[in-house]
Amino acid sequence: MLRLHGYFRSSAAWRVRIALNLKGIAVAHVFHHLRHGGQGAPAYLQLNPQGLVPTLETEDGAVLTQSLAICEWIEETWPSPPLLPDDAIRRAHVRAFALAIACEIHPVQNLKILSRLRRLGLAEPTITAWARDTIQDGFSACETMLADQPGRFCFGDTPGLADLCLVPQMGNARRFGCDLAVLPRLVAVEAACMALPAFAAAAPAAQGDAE
Repeated sequence: MLRLHGYFRSSAAWRVRIALNLKGIAVAHVFHHLRHGGQGAPAYLQLNPQGLVPTLETEDGAVLTQSLAICEWIEETWPSPPLLPDDAIRRAHVRAFALAIACEIHPVQNLKILSRLRRLGLAEPTITAWARDTIQDGFSACETMLADQPGRFCFGDTPGLADLCLVPQMGNARRFGCDLAVLPRLVAVEAACMALPAFAAAAPAAQGDAE
């Protein structure tokens, strides 16, 4: 069985949980408490030298890191139901939306980054405002990216790679106090996703290490 190393609140691990659930893939969960430094344990660093989650151990002993790389591997290994459309241009649009979240919006809320800002002496309200503004600006662009896209989900009537990136980031947006009222398309997509068992089962509160 696959082994997924994660933490209930990690947005990146959350993405992979959704992908696995959408594909109906059974996985054993291994939890690492990020706030207690579990990701820095020597045994874990042997698996993932970055000391980040998620990490996926495959049945044949391969070790995969970085959430979108893991999701792409899942897609290539279990192609049905698809996380990406058939058309190359639409695939590029989906990947661009996913990367806008994973590379541009999400990283500033990582515990490692927030901890560095605290060590630099920034006040907690300043740090929170910086993270909130980054999410708000990024989500404003994401809302526009979906403006002409039909369907209940980000790109059509079935969930995919874009949606599994969006939903965890919406959780982050609420934690940092973003104004979601100005993002009706993203809110509607999130609601459609959370009505599906695959998304509901991947939510942080449903995980074995939830606090």
